[in-house]
Amino acid sequence: MTGAKSWWTSPARHFIQHLLEMTAAMFIGMGVLAMPARLLWEALGWDFMIENLVARTLVMATNMTIGMVLWMRFRGHRWLPIAEMSLAMYLPFVLMYPFYFGGMVGTTGVMVVGHVLMVPAMAVVMLFRVDEYTVDHSRHRRRGRDEPAVKELAVQPEG
Repeated sequence: MTGAKSWWTSPARHFIQHLLEMTAAMFIGMGVLAMPARLLWEALGWDFMIENLVARTLVMATNMTIGMVLWMRFRGHRWLPIAEMSLAMYLPFVLMYPFYFGGMVGTTGVMVVGHVLMVPAMAVVMLFRVDEYTVDHSRHRRRGRDEPAVKELAVQPEG
């Protein structure tokens, strides 16, 4: 029984849970916001937002980011880690654009590689903030929402 309990409270499980929850929130955001975005572009006559690969992938990354941001705030994360994780949504697509414009990959390649690289990009961001992602979500809620994870040491008067 101690093995199961230790896994349940382990930093590795919390890390994986954070990653899976954010990934699910991304795809929910993409699924929920894709149609309203498309209807907006059609209503405005902005066909380039649907046809242009860069515009389409940036809108898709934005939809995914919105879902993830909402979930991370709901779970009590601070704004700085949310901003870092948001950048991880765009980076894989941005890295693929030179290959696309250089004729080395097509639209499908950008889409597939961009989506596949999002989760590793998120994991890398998480590894830079292990203390944020290896604890239970209730720890995020206990400290103030915008309070830093680590408080500065009190300054001792000299003399």
